[in-house]
Amino acid sequence: MSTSFSIIIVTWNGIRHLKRFLPSVVETDYPDFEIIIADNASTDGSKQWIQKQFPQCKIVTFDKNFGYAGGNNRAVKYASGEVLVFLNNDAEPEPGWLKALDHRFQNSSADIIQPKIKSTVSTEMFEYAGAAGGMIDRLGYPFCRGRIFDHVEKDTGQYEEPVNIFWASGSAFAIKKELFLETGGFDEDFEFHMEEIDLCWRCLKMGKIIMYEPKSVVYHLGGGSMDAESPRKVFYNFRNSLNMLTKNLDRFLIPKIIMRLLLDGAAGLRFLLSGKSSHFLSILKAHFAYYAMAGKMLGKRRRLKKYSTHKTPENLVHPRLIIFEYFLRGKKTYPELSHEFDAGKNRQHDKSV
Repeated sequence: MSTSFSIIIVTWNGIRHLKRFLPSVVETDYPDFEIIIADNASTDGSKQWIQKQFPQCKIVTFDKNFGYAGGNNRAVKYASGEVLVFLNNDAEPEPGWLKALDHRFQNSSADIIQPKIKSTVSTEMFEYAGAAGGMIDRLGYPFCRGRIFDHVEKDTGQYEEPVNIFWASGSAFAIKKELFLETGGFDEDFEFHMEEIDLCWRCLKMGKIIMYEPKSVVYHLGGGSMDAESPRKVFYNFRNSLNMLTKNLDRFLIPKIIMRLLLDGAAGLRFLLSGKSSHFLSILKAHFAYYAMAGKMLGKRRRLKKYSTHKTPENLVHPRLIIFEYFLRGKKTYPELSHEFDAGKNRQHDKSV
């Protein structure tokens, strides 16, 4: 029996993306799925256009912009599928993408799955936001198989095996509905960025399995809701990274936070020296915002411990600092990283792999 999917697409004044990408979602070749458009109070006629062009889509309209986390959380109560798929409004899936996800859910112990994410601009390339699955280092710096910092790889078939990963990209994120509800969903205090990594980390500490499925392919434009180079995105990335660590680190919280603050300062100085003063100020603002939220995050940390039955899986955490591997040792791709952390450790050994 096939898995039922609820595809949730959050949008805010994104009619240009919906016109370009929603048709491919509607044309998905799969027998049991629904599409829910979570409209964050758009004023560009998105709702009217969808109602006219694709009346089979459910539209949930909110009275204000709740962002990615809030919009998705609120849309879930309208979902009837066994698996929720959070899909960005600038994402274009291949017709058989849900079939591949269904196969992986049916034939493995996966609780969360990320498709292979490639670029709509250069279709032979991976896309920045997710690529072939998200990983993390011991100080919480996220990176991807297929993308480390700004170096994005060409897809030459190097990531064609389904493997366990640390986090799945929010641009195309499939999770069992029951698990999503059990965790409370995305942390809305994050507003934008890294909320999916935070959710995945919480799930890992519940003993859940997160996988990358290469046969499910989604093309992503990227920057649909926020420019990748914007100071605003820098703010959210730096603030939310500290929030995520405060909530989820198993041990050595204070030393690791201090180290991250120092490295963030170095990143800010680099921005300043390169003439990006607005980015430097964003990091400064992110730190002050983090200090203001630290008490709340520590409270969440204490509450999370009540249902964290497992420690963070060591085999999914790079033992060295990716920032040093990349900038000092010149390791630009995932296969070049140290032998202590190769994909073989993370390979899922269920019957279908």
